[in-house]
Amino acid sequence: MTVAELREIQALNTLVFETLGQPEKGREFKFKSLKRWGLDLIIGKKNGQKAFFVSEYGKRKAGDTYEEEGIHYEVTEVLYEMPKNKKLFAHIEMKNGRAYLVGELIEGSENIEILRLPAPSLLIAYLKKHKLHHLIEALKNIGTAAELVKQRGQEGKPYPFEQLPNVARRFLREAKKVEKEAGFGRVALAYFGENKDGEPRFRVSWLLPTIALFEINIAEKSDKILAAFK
Repeated sequence: MTVAELREIQALNTLVFETLGQPEKGREFKFKSLKRWGLDLIIGKKNGQKAFFVSEYGKRKAGDTYEEEGIHYEVTEVLYEMPKNKKLFAHIEMKNGRAYLVGELIEGSENIEILRLPAPSLLIAYLKKHKLHHLIEALKNIGTAAELVKQRGQEGKPYPFEQLPNVARRFLREAKKVEKEAGFGRVALAYFGENKDGEPRFRVSWLLPTIALFEINIAEKSDKILAAFK
């Protein structure tokens, strides 16, 4: 069988389920999400001007001064609750092929940017902190959507849906639930059966909105689903 013939068979038989729409770029988060991401919210001064900004969790205290990337920071107070009348929104921005998490405090028409950090670095640190290792292992690339890939064993002709074992069907069912909660998703499953030792062979590609993975409940569910498919 040629490579082209094998790819045709796989393309015809790989099962694809899509939650249509565009990947969500931004959403509102609770104040405690900052702590989960490993960040403190600070009120102080940037280059002498009053400002809100973030720093590594537990690293700064009132009265600290420091410089980062040519900006002088003064810490007035490390906040432990959301500033009055403000909401926290975060979204993904793409620049030169790289994803950044941008966080803002919003009150009415006023948007105050408090963070702009590389999304892959922050996401992986956050997943590591919460011991979501199956997500880390599956994570292949990050844009407005994150691609998760899990593969095991030698490729072959994928099974039709009717012949899938319970573990594969359960994975698809639970993955679609997460996609519905996240508002977008695409899961592609090629299940190739078991090898001579009775171990399953498969390839999964799963797209989810990157911003949704910064919600701890969605991240935990995704990690659990990936862990169960083995």
